[in-house]
Amino acid sequence: MGFFDWIWKSLSYLGLYKKKASIVFLGLDNAGKSTLLAMLKNQATAAIAPTQHPTSQVLEIGSIKFKTYDLGGHEVARKVWEEYVASANAIVYLVDIADRTRFAESRVALQSVMEAKQFKDFPILILANKIDLPSAVSVEDVVSALKLQDQQTGKEAAKLPQGVRPLEVFPCSVIQKEGYAEGFRWLSKYV
Repeated sequence: MGFFDWIWKSLSYLGLYKKKASIVFLGLDNAGKSTLLAMLKNQATAAIAPTQHPTSQVLEIGSIKFKTYDLGGHEVARKVWEEYVASANAIVYLVDIADRTRFAESRVALQSVMEAKQFKDFPILILANKIDLPSAVSVEDVVSALKLQDQQTGKEAAKLPQGVRPLEVFPCSVIQKEGYAEGFRWLSKYV
């Protein structure tokens, strides 16, 4: 199977075939954003250095146009998130669920994006990454730590009332290639 065939099948499987979307990948440093993008592009993981500067990738095959922005998660890089999110249709936010010491910091970063008026209608897919690690906490613990209990809209796509942002949390392991496909299928219903 050629690279483009794999991309087409991957995007179809993820629910993004025949859709044009710009998706911003956010999260603290070491959450797995760049690793996920490498996995989506190459179907393989590699040692990836922390993202120092925003990067963009466009995958275009036939009528498929999938543009991604990988923004660094360190504190200085978070200051430019809003500039990139403004050009997006959706947000994918990764959380390292094996590092509970950073949940409060992650909550603050996520809330700053969620509270920005210009992004109030953007669907947000939250990937609770690293479920394969022994120190990983439950999805319920992550939802509680991020204070999202009353904001989740459900894993089944549904017509939402006006003013309700689609938001859902999906457990995943980018390294083990588990869980993120379900999240992207959910997100595809809203972009």
